[in-house]
Amino acid sequence: MSTRTTTPFSPRIVLGMLLFGAMAFLLTLYFIGADETGGGTNDGGGHAGGKGLNGYAAMASLLGKGGYHVTLSRNEGDLSSYGLLVLTPPHGADGQELAEIVARRRHAGPTLVILPKWYASSLPAEQKNAKKGWVALYGSGSPEWKGFADDIAVTISRAKGWQGGGLTGPLPDAKQNQSGTGSRIIPLVRTSDGSRVLAGYVADEGTYPALNAMAGIDPGYGGQNDNIHPLIFVFEPDLLDNFGMADRANALLASKLIRAASETAEGDVVFDLTQNGLGRSMNLLTLAFTPPFLAATLCLVIAAIVVTWRAFRRFGPPLTESRAIAFGKRQLVENSAGFIRRTRRLHLLGPPYAALMRKRIAHALGLRWRDDGHAMDEDIGRALAARHHTGTPFHALTEKLGHARSQHELLRTAEELKQIERMLGK
Repeated sequence: MSTRTTTPFSPRIVLGMLLFGAMAFLLTLYFIGADETGGGTNDGGGHAGGKGLNGYAAMASLLGKGGYHVTLSRNEGDLSSYGLLVLTPPHGADGQELAEIVARRRHAGPTLVILPKWYASSLPAEQKNAKKGWVALYGSGSPEWKGFADDIAVTISRAKGWQGGGLTGPLPDAKQNQSGTGSRIIPLVRTSDGSRVLAGYVADEGTYPALNAMAGIDPGYGGQNDNIHPLIFVFEPDLLDNFGMADRANALLASKLIRAASETAEGDVVFDLTQNGLGRSMNLLTLAFTPPFLAATLCLVIAAIVVTWRAFRRFGPPLTESRAIAFGKRQLVENSAGFIRRTRRLHLLGPPYAALMRKRIAHALGLRWRDDGHAMDEDIGRALAARHHTGTPFHALTEKLGHARSQHELLRTAEELKQIERMLGK
């Protein structure tokens, strides 16, 4: 028997507490995994997360709206991805590390390296109308990455505009423009007078039809190794940074250059931020919200919701547990029967039950009791015959019950003896 007790909590209050706690916990996990609890990437740096003049946020946004799958990567594992990798290293980057990254990618995917030029500093917060991430340009200089592309020379000079890929456009600062020279560089973009190279790709054993077409040379030019991916240099960052992307011609050039560079990248463009000091390690929590582990995380969340709902349904006025062993003769008999079943001693029940029924039936027939069981069975049999009993002889039933081994045989024989007793009680 069960009884209900009262509870001091309302089911609605409990449900609200559960929902609020679950949502707070899940949001905490998500923001930690998405790195939203720390600082953002718009720190005034020359990378895809920067919205200042020297950043490339406009280019990343343009490509995203153009149908590319754009990723701002803060994980060094993405440096080996199969998409187009855009590297925007700062002036002080490690040249040998860059060389190792590019060498690993030659068989993985195309690489676009945008050289830095501007020295910039963030605008003070008290400056009027200044927005977060805006910078002031206070000078220019070419990088010196010893150990990486040492056969390419980079200089800064004057140039009014650019031309390349059938397009032309102005440069935002005609006095400070960066160009590169090297025996292996095939020009993609030149200055408007054609004297210097602002962007180009490395000629090697690979075959790059799209880049060759943009450069205006035979699409079949180059080697025949289809497993080599191109390496493209953009010496003049103002062609692609936010400073230059204010001009429509530069936006068209960016789209055309990325399309030619990513002909084997299947529409994926990865902007690396680790070289700009924004890298982060992949922890277990971050992995939990990253495919393919996201599917397992969703399954766990759904399971938690089901468990929470079951717990809420259980929270109402609880049932008082009944006794494990109830009072009374019936419970005593059931416990004894259960013990006999568990010990597999059913065959021991037959003889005592036969003796019990012998005594009860003899008493019902009014016979004088004798301790000899066989003689008593003969007396009972004659008395039953006198009463026109036509069933199995009584002595056969008691003998059969004494030798019964299975539960079915035991119950069937005991039922026949019980029917004789019922007949005599009428």
